[in-house]
Amino acid sequence: MKTYQQLFEIFSSHINAANYGSNPKELYEPIDYMMQLGGKRLRPILALMACDLFDSNIEKALHAAHAIEVFHNFTLVHDDIMDNAPLRRGKETVYKKWNMPIAILSGDLMMIKATELLCETETANLKSLLQIFNKTAIEVCEGQQIDMNFETQKSVSHDEYLEMIKLKTAVLLGCSLQIGALIGGASNDDAQHLYEFGKNIGIAFQIQDDILDTFGDGTITGKQVGGDIIANKKTLLLIELLESVHKDDKKLLDDLMQMTDAENKVQGVINLYDKYMIKQFAESKKQQYLDLAYQHLADVQVDEAKKTILTHTAEELMNRVS
Repeated sequence: MKTYQQLFEIFSSHINAANYGSNPKELYEPIDYMMQLGGKRLRPILALMACDLFDSNIEKALHAAHAIEVFHNFTLVHDDIMDNAPLRRGKETVYKKWNMPIAILSGDLMMIKATELLCETETANLKSLLQIFNKTAIEVCEGQQIDMNFETQKSVSHDEYLEMIKLKTAVLLGCSLQIGALIGGASNDDAQHLYEFGKNIGIAFQIQDDILDTFGDGTITGKQVGGDIIANKKTLLLIELLESVHKDDKKLLDDLMQMTDAENKVQGVINLYDKYMIKQFAESKKQQYLDLAYQHLADVQVDEAKKTILTHTAEELMNRVS
């Protein structure tokens, strides 16, 4: 089995040699720009890892891994527009660097290019890969819309929130592993177990992200502590607090959510989180999904030693502090 770093270098070499097109430059330059912003390349690396579990010839999964990364970056281009985000990985977002129409059109083309890249995979089950990929793409869009709906929705339940993060974030991790496994020759059962592993790791990952936003060290995360609190974002933490808070604290919470003094607002909500043990609840929920993920990984019919890289990758995601 290859290490994460070895797979990263192989994939980086592949993607750095990519040519998405050149004319008109306003259409293609944003794609090149976005694809060179870097990052951990987690999703394509997971696809290569899954292939490597069953076949060491991971080169045959490179086009599919590339397709997954182009698709992921397509979602980021459009998400940045919807979120009015000025920066992505410390650089100007595409719509800020160019303009919104260019960002929309370049993003659309990235989705098309992703499908085109996947079709370059030499495999007997291309139809299945396309069905998995397109189903996941639809789900990611559904998750994004549900997340936007939450902004105006008066109340959100635990189940609604967990369904949203499953669709918006987690299914693409599962898809990456499932597609990579099938290219490597895995059985449908093993590929499905890897999908479930990735999906549940993805849900745990997002819960961890919610926890870090409030309880992380801003000097390490590089983000403002309590950004979700300031924005009244309906995270798992806030949803649990809203369901748990006693009536004598309800007015205090309502007042805090209307407060414009960011520092006092954040501290006030954190005090309530501490009082109602919200962090402990979120940590427990995260562990629940981690345990489920590892159960599915245990059911994959390959040597246990080969699964170590996936276990370590999951642990690194969960133990991150930024």
